[in-house]
Amino acid sequence: MKDWLEKHLKELNVTTSMERPEGFCRLGYSEEEWQAIEVFVSIAEEIGLKVRRDEAGNAIARWETEEKGTEDSPAAAVGSHVDTVKGGGGYDGVAGVLCGLAAIKKLKEEGFVPVSPIEVICFASEESSRFGVSTIGSKAMSGLLNKDDLADVPDEDGITIRQAVEGMRISWDAIDQAERPETALKSFIELHIEQGTRVEDAGAEFGAVTAVACPIRLKIMIKGQMGHTGTTPMGNRKDALVAVSPLITFISETAASLTSSSEVPIVATASTIELKPNVMTVIPGIVELGVDIRSVDDDLKREMERLIRQKCSQLSSEFGVTMEVNTLVDNPSIQLDDGVRKKLQHAGETLGYKAFVLESGAGHDVMNMAAKWPSGLLFIPCKNGLSHHPEEFASLEDLEMGTEIIAHYLKSEASI
Repeated sequence: MKDWLEKHLKELNVTTSMERPEGFCRLGYSEEEWQAIEVFVSIAEEIGLKVRRDEAGNAIARWETEEKGTEDSPAAAVGSHVDTVKGGGGYDGVAGVLCGLAAIKKLKEEGFVPVSPIEVICFASEESSRFGVSTIGSKAMSGLLNKDDLADVPDEDGITIRQAVEGMRISWDAIDQAERPETALKSFIELHIEQGTRVEDAGAEFGAVTAVACPIRLKIMIKGQMGHTGTTPMGNRKDALVAVSPLITFISETAASLTSSSEVPIVATASTIELKPNVMTVIPGIVELGVDIRSVDDDLKREMERLIRQKCSQLSSEFGVTMEVNTLVDNPSIQLDDGVRKKLQHAGETLGYKAFVLESGAGHDVMNMAAKWPSGLLFIPCKNGLSHHPEEFASLEDLEMGTEIIAHYLKSEASI
């Protein structure tokens, strides 16, 4: 199995070597992504699955049962994606579709005959790297895509989502027809590299995920007063950058403090900053600070936002500047199906692997699928927790473990 995994890992990444200093770049709705999806289709057909592409470009590989009248029966599904961020790694997303296909291959070789159909789904455009909009394919499949709001969102080259989709020979007007009824699936699971080290830090081998943390995102506008750096006395300044500097440390320290006193963690990051006029001889007059707050506890996220707003009010008075806080995003976190989580955990533990129960700080396709079907998320380790990076890495042993857990889960799920 390891040889098969290694061979097809490279094929899905359209490469002959996983050691790529420049990383991979398969942006959503690009020819590079489509090439990788076509590889997925080819591998699925090689192991005897029927594949169709839906109106959003998702590829659905189905193992039909031999029972009569089961063509429309709900399927036990597993899936992920093959697009990447710019300069990303070859395991984020790819590991999920690879292990899903490998699990079916394993079950077929064991002579297993499913009572219910089994599907492996390769979703289109999961990453937000191109348009700032994530999980387009799974949003379409689960009925969460608002195509009118997204049609004219551009990438950095000015190409809109509508244009990119239609460039892949897909009708934008028909994309919402990718939505599937609740009766299409009985459950959905996704395997993903953890993108962190909590599983390994806990001395475990795989993660069984309870929830997906969705963000509150703030844009803070600080307005001071520009002035000459050489002639404006220090006591007469309204330096927007100086005023906001304590806030950056405050955000980090407050998130750490809240985590230490809470049942679940929270993370908060001052992650973007723009200052104007950004000239060596001019005191910064305007600063825009972007803040990302994540936890599966929505009340904890809002407490963090409240404390940030309170700190901004204090700093505004202290430094004689104005601070305007706007909430860009406030998405409730996604609770995954506890029954599916327990089945995944049981599958791994039955095979002799140690589980760690945790939440996901990053978004995945599973969070959209969970809106319509019982859904679960399985984490395998990645080296040093590194992801969205050329050195992203998951061992063949962990890929094989993931394959075994999925196969064991699917054997149970598709036997009824």
